[in-house]
This record gives sequence, C-alpha cells and structure tokens, in this order.
Amino acid sequence: MKLTINGVTREFDEICTLSELLKTLGLEGKPLVIELNREALAPSEFRGRPLTDGDSLEIITIAAGG
Repeated sequence: MKLTINGVTREFDEICTLSELLKTLGLEGKPLVIELNREALAPSEFRGRPLTDGDSLEIITIAAGG
C-alpha cells in the first residue's frame, strides 16, 4: 500500500488501519495530531480507522516545552 506521510510517499506491507501504521512508525501511544485526506481526526478515531492505497496523512507529534 502506498501512503503519503507528511509529503513523502512510502510503501507498506500489511497495513490496514491507522493504529497499525502508528505502531509500525513507532508512534503508538504518543500525543499526536493527525489529518487523513485533509480531515482532522480525533484521537478516539485512530484505533479502527481504515487506510486505503493512496491515502495522504499529516502526522504531527505534540511536544511540551518552553
């Protein structure tokens, strides 16, 4: 499956859901803001959200600091 993540196209095997992608990317459980095909998602939607070939995601990690 081809996905565009933060402007970079990548290929993945056996990725079906957003939560599987986050686990593969090492982002599972981290505070994130995610936009899927220009739609902002609530964290409660990450777990079961299906992905399809050609989807575009923007993934931003939230970091505290000052």
